[in-house]
Amino acid sequence: MSLTPPGRWRLTGGPRLPDPDRRLLVRARRRITVQVAGAISVVLALVGVLVWCAMGHGQGTAAERDLAAAAQRSPVAHPPPCVWLYELRSDGTVRPSPGAPATLPVRPALARVAAGGEPETAHVTVAGRDYLIHTRERAGTTVQAAMDLRHQAAEQQRLLRTLIGAEIAGLLAALLVGQVVSRRAIAPLGEALARQRRFAADVSHELRTPLTRLHTRAQLLSRRLRGGTDPILLLDEVDQLTTGTGQLGEVVEDLLRSAQFKQLSRPFGPVDLAVLAAELAVAESARAAARRISIEVRCEGPGDPVVRGVESALRRVISALLDNALGHTGPGGHIQVTLAGEPGTVSLTVRDDGAGLDPEDAERLFTRFEGTGFGLGLALVREVVDGHHGTITADGRPGGGAVFTVRLPAHPAEPIAEPPRRPARQRYQPPLPG
Repeated sequence: MSLTPPGRWRLTGGPRLPDPDRRLLVRARRRITVQVAGAISVVLALVGVLVWCAMGHGQGTAAERDLAAAAQRSPVAHPPPCVWLYELRSDGTVRPSPGAPATLPVRPALARVAAGGEPETAHVTVAGRDYLIHTRERAGTTVQAAMDLRHQAAEQQRLLRTLIGAEIAGLLAALLVGQVVSRRAIAPLGEALARQRRFAADVSHELRTPLTRLHTRAQLLSRRLRGGTDPILLLDEVDQLTTGTGQLGEVVEDLLRSAQFKQLSRPFGPVDLAVLAAELAVAESARAAARRISIEVRCEGPGDPVVRGVESALRRVISALLDNALGHTGPGGHIQVTLAGEPGTVSLTVRDDGAGLDPEDAERLFTRFEGTGFGLGLALVREVVDGHHGTITADGRPGGGAVFTVRLPAHPAEPIAEPPRRPARQRYQPPLPG
């Protein structure tokens, strides 16, 4: 938020956060996205490795079991599918199964087992192909069972491609999940930053008007004292300074409560808007006189302008409207505050003959961070008025002044109790001379 010279409200941007905060949030969101996606990808990779290892171990165990069973029980002429048998005869010749590869058997293994060695299983590569062989003694002969590992390798390749595809798909899904998670995780931080910016804007605006008012009156008091004015004649100015500091304290207290996200503890009660308007007109008299602007407060209608509300909040409403009028009214201008009590409603109208406004922008005046050239103060005024179950409208034309009208529910009239009878007093008369 930025403030134009006196009384003008202007916003430098929309509801988006400033660039440094936005970049901070973007970096945090990207970091969370990468971390979530990386964690999910690592989990998927570990699952893939476990599946790969489990499949390889299962294939190896099953192949060794099948080969051992075939070498022990299957006839050489009719081996199980994908298995070939070789039988070493007593004359040193080898009898193979029908269709067995000519590059087998592995004769060193046959020779070791035939010489009384223990059954053995081994992976061998012959003529560029991988085989699993099992050699053992059976019924006085040496038998070697062989299995081509091409089918297992093909299954492992298919599983590997499937796992890679699943990993890529999982990575994309992890990025999407990470994006969603990061947005939800960063949302509270973004909201907190926006709330902080909003609170800073509210504080700067709420404190600007009373501080400007006090500064102007203090300058005027200082000039009069230096000019030799009798201090007794300046007691009214000192009282105004004291009242202004007290009202500033109320504003600070309300802001501190709002910073702690607490509702104002002050209960609604009767508030005389005419008294508040008169007080604020006097408070702004020094600033208005410096700019040769006159402020007039008048009441119309039969009813009293008494509403139900919080006095400090309604004082800020009138103060903001007067500050806005002073900021838009040129030297020699006139500001008129009119209060009217109607059945069930009290209206407060602040009219000036200043720069005016475009009727098309009347509603946007009360929108926070909307457009340029409009004030944050009016948005705060609407928030207070809405909190009091009232309405505020704006009207005017360029160069023809502006009119802001606030309507609030009237405070219910209370029956007036008849005062107790008192004995008549005798009027005191001084003794006649002589």
